[in-house]
Amino acid sequence: MSTPDHVRIFDTTLRDGEQSPGCSMNPAQKRVFARALAELGVDVIETGFPASSVADMEASRAIAADLRETTLCGLARCSDGDIDAVARALDGAARPRIHVFISTSPLHREHKLKLSRDEVLARAVAGVERARALVDDVEFSAEDALRTEEDFLVEIFSAAIAAGATTINVPDTVGYTTPGEIRGLFERLRARVRDADRAIFSAHCHNDLGLAVANSLAAVEGGARQVEVAVNGIGERAGNCALEEFAMAVRTRGAYYGVDTGIRTPRLLETSRLLTRLTGMAVQRNKAVVGANAFAHEAGIHQHGMLRHRGTYEIMTPESVGWPATQMVLGRHSGRAAVGERLRALGYVLDDGTLAQVFERFKALCETQRVVEDADLQRLVEGESASGEGWRIAALSVADGRRSAHAQVVLSDPDGAVVTETAEGDGPVAALFAAMARATGVALELESYQVHSTGTGADARGEATLSVRHGDDAHTGTGNSHDIIEASALAWLEVANRVRRATGTGNGERETGASTRSTTPAPLPA
Repeated sequence: MSTPDHVRIFDTTLRDGEQSPGCSMNPAQKRVFARALAELGVDVIETGFPASSVADMEASRAIAADLRETTLCGLARCSDGDIDAVARALDGAARPRIHVFISTSPLHREHKLKLSRDEVLARAVAGVERARALVDDVEFSAEDALRTEEDFLVEIFSAAIAAGATTINVPDTVGYTTPGEIRGLFERLRARVRDADRAIFSAHCHNDLGLAVANSLAAVEGGARQVEVAVNGIGERAGNCALEEFAMAVRTRGAYYGVDTGIRTPRLLETSRLLTRLTGMAVQRNKAVVGANAFAHEAGIHQHGMLRHRGTYEIMTPESVGWPATQMVLGRHSGRAAVGERLRALGYVLDDGTLAQVFERFKALCETQRVVEDADLQRLVEGESASGEGWRIAALSVADGRRSAHAQVVLSDPDGAVVTETAEGDGPVAALFAAMARATGVALELESYQVHSTGTGADARGEATLSVRHGDDAHTGTGNSHDIIEASALAWLEVANRVRRATGTGNGERETGASTRSTTPAPLPA
């Protein structure tokens, strides 16, 4: 069996990804994320566009001082000033690369650059030569390559290699191409470009038609051995090829593609969540690999199959990308087998008749509640007066001031006593969670928080979802209410009560130094 070819992963989250509206990061945040990318195993990190801002220059310098094993790259137009700025930014880097680019398509030449083909060619060669005089590793990109005449691409790439380029990037800058087209283009370029074997050919695909990952995989079939990606697929407009999706496609279909990457896939989820915390841009629930629903099953047919053999409905394991386990979501589409399995996991051994009765009550509950949690199942089995009901909200109030917010919560504890606590925070939700932590004595570290509306008109409700950590354990909580603050409190309490049931915390004993610490720098909603 032949050894798979290695496909370099060139991550542009800190450059093209950060250009996505609302995703800008300061130098300190870029430095943190660059370390995470190195730990993830990417081959090349594009640290920024140093000539564009002081922040990008500072970030690139800081990252260059930190990382010694990963190739670090800076973007530059084919101009002396830009190229020299990258050299200064990466001065002292162990493995520096200068990435020069110029537009090549007729549309860009006429309307953006106002240059002829010969003038574009001359600038490209001059840019590559200047960069190569400063570093040994030079990448050349023909911006809008997929709308450029093929004979001109052959000419300019041949000239770039002769001038010293070691990587040739063929960007689909506006997400225009299709898999068949880009595969064929790479095959022809590698056959026609002079001295093509002296350079690595690279694909940089945008997602305007939702084809970035598919096009990147097709480029690999055509001979690309570097793929430019961004975590969570962030980037200009509809974004870039998603790192996590490409990496798992190659891993899952390795026998088909015959290539591999150096990505440490169990780190994908934590890297995705770190980016969410740094930028405040949430990942959609049905996002492949790292979305909350990626390994969640609710339909009865799917759950029944999963209980028999997980391979029936999962082509990769959740653990392989960093999720702790498959999630069986109980809702109105779930069947009796899934409900019975979950009850057994909670310690309930029911005969068929009793299970039938509980399942009937479960289906009735699903008419008014989208997701049925463990506590709900406990009530269905034992009744509303079941012991261990947990903390409940008696009252709460939040005031948002100019400089800080103030929250007061009144909770009834599992023994029926009333506990009142207050706290301040940077925003109303942060203050609320801090007060909840004081009242329950449960310390939860907030990783992500989202709110959205469910239903329409007078029936509309707010749904709050949060991801937290309690020690080494990750938890997700959901709350629904006509009031967003109350929904947030219910989501937080759902997790706190789960922790209480598992550890006994909150039954008169509090964790030392209990508090809620938000690691999300993005402002919480009012």
